[in-house]
Amino acid sequence: MPLITVNHVDKAYGGQQLLDGVSLSIRKGARIGLIGRNGEGKSTLLKIMAGVIEPDAGSVHQGTGVRISYLPQDVVFDDQQSVYQTVAAGAGEVAQLLAQYHALTRRMQEQAEQSVLQAMEKVQQQLEHQQAWHMHVRVETVISRLQLDADADVGTLSGGWLRRVALARAVVLQPDVLLLDEPTNHLDIPSIEWLEDFVADFTGAVVFITHDRYFLDAVAEEVLELDRGHIHCFPCSYAEYLEKKAEMLAVEAQQQRRFDQLLATEERWIRRGIPARRRRDEGRVRALEALRKQRSERRLRAGDVSLRVACGIKPGKMLIEAVDVSFRRGGVTLLDHFSHKIMAGDRLALIGNNGAGKTTLLNILLGELPVKTGRIRHGSRLVPAFLTQLRQLDEGQKIRDVLLPEGGQYVHIAGQQPRHIASYLQDFLFDSARLNTPVAALSGGERGRLMLARLLLEPANVLVLDEPTNDLDIATLSVLEQALARYDGTVILVSHDRAFVDRVASQVLAFEGNGRLVHIHGGYSDYLAWRQRQQALAAAPASETIKRPGSKRPARQAQKLSYKEQRQLDALPGQIEQLEAEQRRIEQRFCDPDYFSRQTEAYRRDQQRLQQLTEELAAAYQ
Repeated sequence: MPLITVNHVDKAYGGQQLLDGVSLSIRKGARIGLIGRNGEGKSTLLKIMAGVIEPDAGSVHQGTGVRISYLPQDVVFDDQQSVYQTVAAGAGEVAQLLAQYHALTRRMQEQAEQSVLQAMEKVQQQLEHQQAWHMHVRVETVISRLQLDADADVGTLSGGWLRRVALARAVVLQPDVLLLDEPTNHLDIPSIEWLEDFVADFTGAVVFITHDRYFLDAVAEEVLELDRGHIHCFPCSYAEYLEKKAEMLAVEAQQQRRFDQLLATEERWIRRGIPARRRRDEGRVRALEALRKQRSERRLRAGDVSLRVACGIKPGKMLIEAVDVSFRRGGVTLLDHFSHKIMAGDRLALIGNNGAGKTTLLNILLGELPVKTGRIRHGSRLVPAFLTQLRQLDEGQKIRDVLLPEGGQYVHIAGQQPRHIASYLQDFLFDSARLNTPVAALSGGERGRLMLARLLLEPANVLVLDEPTNDLDIATLSVLEQALARYDGTVILVSHDRAFVDRVASQVLAFEGNGRLVHIHGGYSDYLAWRQRQQALAAAPASETIKRPGSKRPARQAQKLSYKEQRQLDALPGQIEQLEAEQRRIEQRFCDPDYFSRQTEAYRRDQQRLQQLTEELAAAYQ
């Protein structure tokens, strides 16, 4: 029996039909990824399932005794409360009693005064009366499992730890269904990997919205796509969904072409005039009216973003050079004798944990943050364009004013190519009718697209992007990746989106802690392969036992693999097969005697990749 059933639900906002007769069911143990473009109504559907808002029409049924927990995108906590108080708030009516009991327990450890003992006895009696002892154990267990400090103040935690606190509060009642709205937003890569394991271990059903393609592919066993008000179910992984979706769009386009051809034929017929008032002609006229009505009600698929990125000023070969730079903040070393040179055409990604110093390094490289140790040297004709994390826009401005603050009808891409503002904004999925829409009415994804639109007008030869993927949907991300691939300037970016880094970056600077940075050629997958090799090398000496005559060293006991280690082990055979298949393809190309002379550059890249494959296979087999 389904845990949640949604029957023919409709929901509209401001004249826009977000949900049009949506029906679906959530079964026990499901792992469902809900995807779709920004503004399609994904969060609205999740809120309706959670009972936060009511639909305009239709119904939502919950199974008897089914518990549902909903984690919104933006969770607001009381900064003065402790982690225990915040998590216990998810326990409902007994939350205050649990918080009192925890605080009294801490006081008794410090001083066992008579007044404290009396207060403790009173709270214990109330917990027994409400049969809430099991809830205290559950709160303690959840806090321990998520590795939280129960006595830490919520106001002192980073974004990643706040997300863990929110998850703890959501699961403390052991819900049957967990609804997560953008759970990976603003999390660093280790936190996202932890969340993947958490969702995999969760015993109930999980429905989540995400634009993180790695997370979606690792967790989702079923994909629900919300497209033009309708739900399409794909009972498969995200990789299989991409193939089926392409086939479905091709069939839809073919059907629409046939319909439009039929309508055009009937329109030509009606314009020629009806030769006689016959019954069959009257029926044909009525059929034409029905075709016209059907065509007017068709909801067109939103066009793809077609970003045109131009490099305004040609730079010299060397753009930025850091020489022996060290930087400390708050007693923490962020950079320790760091040296690196950024050349024209580089695609450099900075990755690392939240707080590691990625944004600080960007500001240092651009000269906006001075350093006391080391120096930063800029090349000739360096003109950067910087997209910050904060997405600061004037709430009172209109969309038109953001791009044309001095008025007019034409924008200039890279300061040179003139283009009408309505046409330019259509590339970023803004209809011409919304030119006068205030910024305050835009969603997070729409603000991100508008900031990109403004940034790409600047005549820059270096794009500096700090978390550009925040709030962007998957389709927009894919086209942004393609646009950056065509861009002939230099790109420096900070991102926790592993798929985005893989597709855009050709080099990675990874923060390893204590001010140490590692430079890797390639994307995130190449960095991950390097890290796995380093871990394997570090573990190799410890695993080798040297047998000597007369040695009585006790044998090491086998240790049980953790859940994450077991998953990695299970995935290794498939990874090895993929690596060997790629190795065979390269070797087959090398069998062509004219390959080197015809495609010299491709031959050189294949040589380098073959060497990498040999190392990756050795590490995988080990």
